[in-house]
Amino acid sequence: MEVDHFDARLKKEVQQKHENLFLASRHCNGAKRDRPTAKERALGLRFINPCKEWDYGKHIFEDKKTHQLVGVTPEGIYHIRYCDLNAPHLVEERRDRAEIGGLGLTVNHPGSLELAADAISALLKQVALMIPEIPYLPDRGDVCRAGASI
Repeated sequence: MEVDHFDARLKKEVQQKHENLFLASRHCNGAKRDRPTAKERALGLRFINPCKEWDYGKHIFEDKKTHQLVGVTPEGIYHIRYCDLNAPHLVEERRDRAEIGGLGLTVNHPGSLELAADAISALLKQVALMIPEIPYLPDRGDVCRAGASI
């Protein structure tokens, strides 16, 4: 995640306003570069500002079968297209989220062991997509004995 300027034209202002800053993934931030153009703005096309208006459930919905996002307003369609919100890795993450959430794992339920195995399998699949394991910093005693400093 990185801090994104909703309106990049305001980047040069000395004091940045909260409503112009929000979190975005590097993928989405890079995909929307140089948008909307002056011509698009003149046509009323724009991104949805999540600091000022609700986006999901109003402009944008998820297709339950495909996990692709669907815009139901011009703003939603534009936002999905130019933020590349249906990139394969984002669709896959939404599919995984739905799979994990839909397992319905409960305790003391017939078939709990099978559900637990499904949950573990789904979670391991998700973990495999995350940042690879990084070696831990040795405890201070080991670092000091090795002559290194922190």
